Amino acid sequence: MRNKTRFALCMCVAASLALFDPAHPASGQERERAISYSDTFPIGGNGLCEAQIMPPQAGAGLFDRSYAIVCRDAAAPVGTLWVIRDAQGSDARARFLPSAECLAGDGAAVPEILAASASYACTDSDLGTRRVLVAGEAGGRLYAGEAIAAYGDAVRLGIATLVNDRPVQGDVEIPLTETGDAAAFARAQARALASDAVIVEAYRRSNSGDFAEAAEFFAQTAATTEGSDAAEARLNAALLQSNLGNFAEAARGFSIARGQVAGDPVLSRLLRNYEAIDALNAGAPEVALDILERPLQSGATSRDALESLEITDALAARLSAEQASALDSVGGLTGLERADLLDGQTAYLKATALRLMGRRAEAESHLTDADTRLARVRNGTVRSILWLRAQVMGELADLAEERGDSAAAEAYHAEAIGVLAANYPNSPALLSSKAQFAGFLARSGRTGDALATYRELVDKAEGKPAPSLRRLLVPYFNLLTDGGVAGSDAAADIFLASQLLQRPGLAQTQAVLARELSGGSDEASQLFRKAVNVGRSVEQARNRVALLEGRAASDPLAAERLATQLATLEKLEAQQLAIQDRLGEYPRFRAVSDGRVTLDELQQTLQPGEAYLKLATLNGATFVIYATPDMARAYRAGIDPEALEAEVDELRATIAYVENGQTLTFPFNIEKSRSLYQALLDPIDGELGSVEHLIFEPDGAMLRLPVNLLVADDQSVERYAERIARGGDEYDFTGTNWLGRKVRITTTVSPSAFRDVRQAPRSSASREYIGFGENTPLAEDRGTLGTRSALAGGTDCLWAPAIWDYPIKADELYTASRSLGTSAAEERIVTGDTFTDSAVLRMDDLDEYRILHFATHGLVTAPQPECPPRPALLTSFGGDHSDGLLSFAEIFDLKIDADLVILSACDTAGAATRGASREAGVSGGGFALDGLVRAFVGAGGRTVVASHWPVPDDYDATNRLIDGFFAAPGGTPLAEAMRRSQGALMDRAETSHPFYWSAFAIVGDGGAQLRN
Repeated sequence: MRNKTRFALCMCVAASLALFDPAHPASGQERERAISYSDTFPIGGNGLCEAQIMPPQAGAGLFDRSYAIVCRDAAAPVGTLWVIRDAQGSDARARFLPSAECLAGDGAAVPEILAASASYACTDSDLGTRRVLVAGEAGGRLYAGEAIAAYGDAVRLGIATLVNDRPVQGDVEIPLTETGDAAAFARAQARALASDAVIVEAYRRSNSGDFAEAAEFFAQTAATTEGSDAAEARLNAALLQSNLGNFAEAARGFSIARGQVAGDPVLSRLLRNYEAIDALNAGAPEVALDILERPLQSGATSRDALESLEITDALAARLSAEQASALDSVGGLTGLERADLLDGQTAYLKATALRLMGRRAEAESHLTDADTRLARVRNGTVRSILWLRAQVMGELADLAEERGDSAAAEAYHAEAIGVLAANYPNSPALLSSKAQFAGFLARSGRTGDALATYRELVDKAEGKPAPSLRRLLVPYFNLLTDGGVAGSDAAADIFLASQLLQRPGLAQTQAVLARELSGGSDEASQLFRKAVNVGRSVEQARNRVALLEGRAASDPLAAERLATQLATLEKLEAQQLAIQDRLGEYPRFRAVSDGRVTLDELQQTLQPGEAYLKLATLNGATFVIYATPDMARAYRAGIDPEALEAEVDELRATIAYVENGQTLTFPFNIEKSRSLYQALLDPIDGELGSVEHLIFEPDGAMLRLPVNLLVADDQSVERYAERIARGGDEYDFTGTNWLGRKVRITTTVSPSAFRDVRQAPRSSASREYIGFGENTPLAEDRGTLGTRSALAGGTDCLWAPAIWDYPIKADELYTASRSLGTSAAEERIVTGDTFTDSAVLRMDDLDEYRILHFATHGLVTAPQPECPPRPALLTSFGGDHSDGLLSFAEIFDLKIDADLVILSACDTAGAATRGASREAGVSGGGFALDGLVRAFVGAGGRTVVASHWPVPDDYDATNRLIDGFFAAPGGTPLAEAMRRSQGALMDRAETSHPFYWSAFAIVGDGGAQLRN
């Protein structure tokens, strides 16, 4: 039986619905909802701007409306739209921009439908920004809009949408840094939206499957409300993290919210359902069923308590958010009715769990129970949660398919798609429903229809990552590979679809750097850099505000600090908008870059002798795409992601294992390395022999393991076994045919990231090299720890002072500098008291060096398990504001122009948590390579050399590796220089274990030359 799980996001009440007869489909919301009934609406068709309802202004009429214009990458609303009865267009300039100086503007900006219209080009005397104002009359109303001049398209299309009372298509061209993802845009929207509309928008986005965006709205609700509304928002935020696959964060959220639920009869049911959905998301239906069958807390089942609960105004608003007439008398819905709806949803979730466990008859019984419970509330008139209706139909389709009723299954799928298409067009929920239908077609043998449906949904997704697709694309990829090795056409389809999977935040940061460098170092690029930095400052300020908002009501000191931070945020937002206005003057920063790369485009980027190897780990299956300039292959690997995770964990445990503050190394598991090579690469083994440079895009567990240590032949394993049988050294791996012995390897995180780095102009720095290391000890120099990791945790989430007492000697820095031909007079090695975090941050000439090299301790774990890890490089202390750490956030603030950054420290290829990323003012995070690598790319580094584990000082191994790397002759590519240096360590018995030579990965473009 198929084990197919859905994300089953649940709202605060369950939909009331009947189990549908496929011969009599329900109507749903077939009519397009008028814009005048919406709190938010999109401006244009390219998803860059939205209008959001504002609270009524003093003196406004009952039917007057105003909307904030919020656009991607803008820190605050960029303008305003108005609809006002009984007003004249001639009054617009004085009414809407009273302090601005205005001249007649471009009449082409006025929608043709308006009468008595005019446009103005204005200068805001308060902010100094250029603004555009458009106004005109239609149907007895004044329609007007004003915004920063660079956002004039949003004003024109926004007014046209209001006049027509329906969406008006068209592209909005605005200045873009593309530093913010959809979640960052949602944060800006949540702060701009009227407070009573935030919760409505949160549920609307969660219901449509935009989980990351919805999480931001729920976070805003939790920060600005109290009591049960705040608890409900936190529960939803936790569930959204589960829906995104962030199960640890979800568990923390549920733990916090659990104490706030107490015996509340509605919230207790909400918690029960949400924790069950979390278990279903994690693939544990047995756990979900156990949760659903546990009795509720004492008092939560009391009928008296339920009957005494009345619906709140906030709940009434969110119930009607999806449909103007969701209830005939919304204020009369009782707590008892709401609990009945949630109990009906519980029955639906039980049915899901039972079906996944193979207990089909019981599942059908619980669906019938769900129908009975849900339909008896208001005779089925509560219809706000149409996404759940689609999910129930999906369950019914699965059950119909399992009993062999294909016609009924297809009808249910069609009805689910119809409901979502009518209510959530172009949403992730609709894409998921279509993917489920395509999977049904594939299982039914209708291959052509299935492939056409999959290709359509990939095209409609437009490159936007959708978490659910990691499980729903498996049948598509299976069809394309058909149990063997597929050719170029199928590889091209898989290659394009796999780019919908969520990737490390590093990919986005590399795209931003490429955008900055697209014009060299001209004035526009400098302005772009300033916009990026101020945007990060805005996000950091928002993070500080969010942390203080929850404490301000009860803590006067927190309230005072909050006021200060809000004032700072307001200034930063105004500054950022002024920069965006100037940035809009440059056409190249108004264009939207498509993050997708076709296979043909990638092949054109490759050079002779190069190959691109991309992994895609889906739920239960791993796929490989392999391409050279003139051919491509795709196939399903012989290992699933769960087994791959276990294999990588076991391999890493034999390389570097931390126990009681010490890094331990065990005999490397060469057999497992060989079997992993075979599972991943056997179908292309014969072709790898002719590859000189392999660009590797890992996914899943392979993000944590360098591919160079995979064993390429059986003879290597046999020779090692024979040597051990004769009593040889079990740490001696000389003669092993590692993949990295003959093939030079570059690591990348997405096709667009590799393309962008390769096409970016080289550094214009005038000086070749600067090195940093050998910090000043706090007490005394205690020698070496054996590795370049700092493992001693202190207290209160601080590091123990002793970690500063094991400085890394600067020998490799001097050797590297001299290998590059730097004269003694030009040599720049920063050590001791000059190597402080504060001194590095003050350096205004870092962008004059083409190569930056850090040889120091890396801090990538947390001082104590309960503390958040914040990646950093260890430095000397220097002054009052120094903490002896160059942090993840501080590295982003550096201004460098480097072709190469070398991080000769512990585990510098590791991750940064989402919290650490948020503190740095950037989105995403949580993947390997999202830590220090991402920070140095954000600072301006094109390619970074980073380590996958604590790099060793035993046998002088790391010094020798770096020395050999820089000793490569002129014209040597970076990846070739690394391969040669690693090869020298492979051939010495004492350093032949992968612990000594394999850790460093070249992230970026290893085809670039080491020397100018």
